Amino acid sequence: MSRLLAPSQAWLFGRGVDLAVFAGSALVSVGLVLAAPALGAVGDTPLWAWVLFVVCVDVAHVWSTLFRTYLDGDELRRRPGLYVAAPLAAYLLGVLAYLLSPGAFWRLFAYTALFHFVRQQYGWVALYGRKARVSRTERVLDAAAIYAATLGPVVWWHAHLPRAFWWFVENDFLSGLPPWVGTAALAVHGLVLAAWGGFQVSRVVRGEGLQVGKVLLVLATWVTWYGGIVLARDDFAFTVTNVVLHGVPYFSLLFRYARGRLAEGGYGWLGPVVRAGLPGFLLVVVVLAFGEELLWDKLVWHERPRLFGEDGPVLPADVLTLVVPLLALPQATHYVLDAFIWKTSRDPSLLARLGWTRGGRQGSPDGTASISGMTIPGATE
Repeated sequence: MSRLLAPSQAWLFGRGVDLAVFAGSALVSVGLVLAAPALGAVGDTPLWAWVLFVVCVDVAHVWSTLFRTYLDGDELRRRPGLYVAAPLAAYLLGVLAYLLSPGAFWRLFAYTALFHFVRQQYGWVALYGRKARVSRTERVLDAAAIYAATLGPVVWWHAHLPRAFWWFVENDFLSGLPPWVGTAALAVHGLVLAAWGGFQVSRVVRGEGLQVGKVLLVLATWVTWYGGIVLARDDFAFTVTNVVLHGVPYFSLLFRYARGRLAEGGYGWLGPVVRAGLPGFLLVVVVLAFGEELLWDKLVWHERPRLFGEDGPVLPADVLTLVVPLLALPQATHYVLDAFIWKTSRDPSLLARLGWTRGGRQGSPDGTASISGMTIPGATE
């Protein structure tokens, strides 16, 4: 009979949390897509779904990064250069891209977001593997599986443009790939995932156990990316599958960090918000997300008068060159900072705040782990 991995190796946050934020997110997404006709959500994303998934999950998860960065006075004092340079560089690059053309700006933004989404899934699976101290062969297979599960459908998408949905705006992805390239990408992605699945079966046969959380994560990633891109026929299906699996686990990560930071006496005046638990944490980021979307609608889109009202200036093109990159700055800064804020080589206390060390820490064979594609040494408890 197969020997199961120790609980600390089989799960990342813990059995219940892992099942909820990874497998649960995928199941909710699939359930909503299947229920779309009954919900009146076939075709364009209805207002209620846009509020729930785009504002309260996708945009709000971007703002949750504040609890790791700008809302922590000690963190700001520790790395002031990073927290000034990141938004400044992102804004200047955005303005330069928009000066070329609005299309160039949105294309750059879309591919940056795509890279971020893919790397976050890789980050989760890499952390699972290193926490269980798997072999180098298995780490390579895990990486290949997660990249196949995400990039296979994305290449197919590029070979079948236009679709009934886009990442941000119409024509933000480059078109022109012949359909056979998309077919080949899906064939390769299927072979890679089959090889990865075969390896997982062989582990069980050899009595090495199964890292259940990691397996469910890869399956959840494949279901939402393949289903949300290849099988999806409308914007609602793509939106639901695209944002839930990305945003919900990140909420879990940031809330876990915020509780650890609060236990050290962090946040000062903001402490009561974190002490209020998950409702207080989510209330802050959702309010900020609504504020951002209000500005987008009033100044740029003018698409949701039922939610934000009719009034709003029509800005000239030269003003939009400055305004659009500014409104996109929270998301762009989130992308940049994620490359730095999860590295314990720069912040040795990070692991303790996340609850992955208690009184000492165990090292993986290479001493590293990863979140959102970023290196975290020693995260193997």
